[in-house]
Amino acid sequence: MIILIITVLLFGMQALAKTKTAEANLRENELVELIKLDPTLKFDIRYATKNNFLKRVIYKEAKAFLQKPVAEALIKVQKKVKKDDYSLLIFDGYRPWSITKLFWNEIDPSKRNFVADPKPGSIHNRGCAVDLSLFDLKKEKEVKMPSEYDTFNESAYPAYVGGTKEERDKRDYLISAMKEEGFTVHPHEWWHFDHKDCDKYRILDLQFNEITSEDMPTSGMAEQR
Repeated sequence: MIILIITVLLFGMQALAKTKTAEANLRENELVELIKLDPTLKFDIRYATKNNFLKRVIYKEAKAFLQKPVAEALIKVQKKVKKDDYSLLIFDGYRPWSITKLFWNEIDPSKRNFVADPKPGSIHNRGCAVDLSLFDLKKEKEVKMPSEYDTFNESAYPAYVGGTKEERDKRDYLISAMKEEGFTVHPHEWWHFDHKDCDKYRILDLQFNEITSEDMPTSGMAEQR
């Protein structure tokens, strides 16, 4: 019995040590506001409006943040798509953990594969996921995709074969452009992209007005285009 107790204690200590080591290796929070990196980006922050699946205002401010390396990768995508007369259209970036919990609690349980489980947290909570589409700069309007943003059925899947060929081609063009800069599309949402470094940051529950601007560049990548 004593040997068993000692074994259990040692196992617990080892697990705790691994957890502390993993936490120590996480990067410091560097959330930056996207518009301050590149004002040519287009924005439609749906959760700051009633035009979302909950039909009410969720965010108090219509802002989008990402961890700085993730934001810099996104700006590279913006530069590429602008050559084809498009802009990225941002729907959402960093999302406080409490909002993820709200979504989980209020969505129909049968649709929960479209929202993150708050227990492990969302990549959005780490500031490493972005929801977006394309904006046609010549036509000055959002590009039509096989589904609308936050459509909770199979038409939102990146592999969906319905819709028109043009809609699928535009969706695939976006996915390809994002993939080139280290982003992976969500299997159920063509608009949701996770960055390759997402596991290097902590789950956060900072509200937008709690995010400091100390690390935001005063002369950002917008001047480097």
